[in-house]
Amino acid sequence: MSIYWLLPFFAGISFLLTAAARRYALHNSLMDMPNARSSHTTPTPRGGGIAIVLSFLAALPLMVLFDVLSWTAMWGLLGAGAWVAVVGFLDDHGHIPARWRLLAHFIGAVWALAWMGGLPSVVIFGCDLALGWLGYVLAAFYLVWLLNLYNFMDGIDGIASVEAISVCLGGALLYVLLGESTAVVAPLLLAVAVAGFLFWNFPPARIFMGDAGSGFLGITLGVLSLQASWVAPQLLWSWLILLGVFIVDATWTLFRRVLRGDKVYEAHRSHAYQHASRQFGQHLPVTLGVAALNLLWLLPIAVWVGVGEGDGAVGMLLAYVPLIGLAIKYRAGSLSTP
Repeated sequence: MSIYWLLPFFAGISFLLTAAARRYALHNSLMDMPNARSSHTTPTPRGGGIAIVLSFLAALPLMVLFDVLSWTAMWGLLGAGAWVAVVGFLDDHGHIPARWRLLAHFIGAVWALAWMGGLPSVVIFGCDLALGWLGYVLAAFYLVWLLNLYNFMDGIDGIASVEAISVCLGGALLYVLLGESTAVVAPLLLAVAVAGFLFWNFPPARIFMGDAGSGFLGITLGVLSLQASWVAPQLLWSWLILLGVFIVDATWTLFRRVLRGDKVYEAHRSHAYQHASRQFGQHLPVTLGVAALNLLWLLPIAVWVGVGEGDGAVGMLLAYVPLIGLAIKYRAGSLSTP
């Protein structure tokens, strides 16, 4: 039997687990209550992202058995993803100080990098750079930043789910174009796990992802992007391009908040997507806009780079410039208005 027959199965598992998580949250009053920093106006259950976590982690051993994932890749994904999800779950149910969360995130990143062998050589403007131990350090900071920016960007209905599905499907397409048929499975399984959750999270959301889910998606997408770079060096650039909406909004917002002297670990609603959702008066146009940007703008550039037709750094600059323009247009990092 082909493992592709299991894709709808894991989508269904995620769907049912999300329904169960919603009942659990309602029964235990695990609710996200609106406040001055929220982008929603009604109390909503949270913690549904655990369905994504459990579905994808359960699929990992099967991928090894079907010989579409190595044991080292499985342990890297399993250990880092489960660890980050547990930390997020505990934070969802209580509160973990920011410094301890950050330490835990670096532990998860180091675990993943130890199993995958760090960061391979990077090709920049045609030059092949072997970074050695510096590559480990840069990769660790990359994973931790991606994990945290995914938490930051999970602020309106459906946006984090749509981003993950778009990136995973784009990454799978790149593998198909390069003839890497076995590598396709991992991003596809993550995409279907997120799709099962998205049914409940699509605007208007009936449950939120929570830190367990968003942190898990952030580090898992990061690990998958680094694994892609071991398949073909240019694919790291392609994944960075596919992740462009989240990377640019979160990074530009953080940069402006740091310049202003804000406490960067405090919750806020000054991301471009949050300003845009208030301008439109609803979440759906913004979430669909992110999907359109991913499909119509970022994916073609990622493919151009991924198949070896374009330089990775040039492609990323080309992809990001309009995104920076949108961040400026929608006042990313500026003080929120009521």
